[in-house]
This record gives sequence, C-alpha cells and structure tokens, in this order.
Amino acid sequence: MTRIIGIDPGSRRTGYGVIDVMGSKISYVTSGIIRLPEGSLPERLKIIFDGVSQIIGEYRPQQMGIEEVFVAANAGSALKLGQARGAAIVAGAHAQLPVGEYSARSVKKSVVGTGAADKTQVQMMIVQLLKLSESPAEDAADALAVAICHAHSMRTTAALAGSGVKGYARGRLK
Repeated sequence: MTRIIGIDPGSRRTGYGVIDVMGSKISYVTSGIIRLPEGSLPERLKIIFDGVSQIIGEYRPQQMGIEEVFVAANAGSALKLGQARGAAIVAGAHAQLPVGEYSARSVKKSVVGTGAADKTQVQMMIVQLLKLSESPAEDAADALAVAICHAHSMRTTAALAGSGVKGYARGRLK
C-alpha cells in the first residue's frame, strides 16, 4: 500500500488530501484546508510549511503530488501562488517525499476525463471515486484529485518500467 498526499496550493487557502493506494484500489484517508489569515506573505508561507509538515507527520504519506502554477492574468497573484507552492514542496522535500508535479489540466483529465472540467465536476467525481457520503470543499477536492492523478502517474510509470521504455514524462515517452 502507498499513501499519497495531494496539495492544491494557494496563498489564501491550501487544500490537502490523503489517499491510500493498493493496486488499482484507491481509498480516502483525510482531506481539508489550511486557511491562511491576513498578514504578510512570509507569515502565510510559514503557516503553509508548518501545516503541510504537520499533516505529513500525522498521516505519514510515502509520496506527494502537487498542482503546478498556471499562468494567471495577474502576475503578482501567480508569483504568490508559486511561493505558496514552494513552501508546500519544501515541506514534502524536508520529509524526504518524492514529489510529482501536475498541471491543473492533467489533474482534471485524470479524474474527470477532460482537462476542461470545472470544479463542480471534479468534486462530483471525487465523491464517486472515493465513495464519499458528501462532497469535500473545493480546495480539498482539488487536492484529492491531485493525489489521484499522482496515483495514476505512479501506475503508468510502474507499467512502463518493465516495458523497456527509458522514461515517461508529462505524457511523452523518452
């Protein structure tokens, strides 16, 4: 069994989701949101690092998946998002977790079947795939989707390992 933490980074709310994977079976462990108060960016980045570190310490995942920064219309927002993402990545790296990085489009395609899915469709599929009684909050559902995308990526990598293909990156064979 492999435990995976998925992270949907944000400078105001950072979603997290933890799943267990055994073969093709995926089960829900926990999910939630690290809510960030008003304050300076360095203070908020510390809260992200500490929060992700605490979740890693409590649930002991062996792998981490995180959503990549998308190009936003506002460059300042994109930079803050990148820094929030960096704080979460450092928490994973500090815990010596392998970290997989996925575009929002790849995550949506992995869970819903189309990269153009909206947040409601992602939430609905998370409920179905993880057999949940209710829909998690948007950011938590997105983080669970990242974890599921990482699980699918791990399965693909493992399948290709025995096939003689040298590597697999972002949907392309090397």
